[in-house]
Amino acid sequence: MPSSVTETHRENAEIYCGEDVCKQKFLELLEEISLPKGIVPVEIIEFGRNRSTGLVWMKLKNKKEHKFKRINKVVSYDREINFFIDNGGIKKLTGIKCKELFIWITISSMIIEDPSSGKISFTIPSGLKVHFPISAFELEEDDNKK
Repeated sequence: MPSSVTETHRENAEIYCGEDVCKQKFLELLEEISLPKGIVPVEIIEFGRNRSTGLVWMKLKNKKEHKFKRINKVVSYDREINFFIDNGGIKKLTGIKCKELFIWITISSMIIEDPSSGKISFTIPSGLKVHFPISAFELEEDDNKK
């Protein structure tokens, strides 16, 4: 599968390879933008960040589905996830979908608009938003053991 991250994006980017360092860098990024650390529970083999453009990309070991038990939602992660950091959230997201009834819906952004609300907002390309408790995306016990 060809990457959607061009050489122009890679030129001034920080690029890390290997599961341990990629996980560490991704968790640092989530902390920096105040998103919960269990939001993308996958094995990352390449993590890239271009601070000047805000682009972040992750290449995963495998495509994966994960069920967030606290909200009873199944999420699919493609082998490559790309997004831009904007105002403390993730925008122009590609590579993550949520199963709603019998169809997969693309998630285009994730942001905590009001931290005091305890909610995280997910937007789909049409602009519709759904809100869930931030706590539903904290690291789960078995995620901590990986």
